[in-house]
Amino acid sequence: MGRVRHELWLFCKAQMSAQIATLIDFITSLILAEAVGLWYVLATFLGALTGGVANCCINYRWVFDAHGARKTAISVKYLLVWTGSLGLNTLGTYILTEYTGYHFIIAKALTAIMVGIFWNYLLQRNFVYR
Repeated sequence: MGRVRHELWLFCKAQMSAQIATLIDFITSLILAEAVGLWYVLATFLGALTGGVANCCINYRWVFDAHGARKTAISVKYLLVWTGSLGLNTLGTYILTEYTGYHFIIAKALTAIMVGIFWNYLLQRNFVYR
């Protein structure tokens, strides 16, 4: 029972970290696209960049408690996973926006949920912070 409880708490902390990073990502994307006038794909990319940096820092310190782990090794593995995430989020947002007619922020949200659960969490848990 203790192991299940630990894994559930770990998943909840990872989701909290992802929500904070997503908030940073979405605010950045919206400001850049709507207020500054950048193309939504570039705004999505830059938002994901800022959110990714925030997520890595929170995960290192709080979620996976990686104190003492080699920062270089974690950084390289996180960069690999995050690069895939960035590509999936940007491409998914583009495809959904262009082919469904959804506003880019709706497409971005749908894509972020899928990528967050099926790519980010699984790879961070089993590869980056292992």
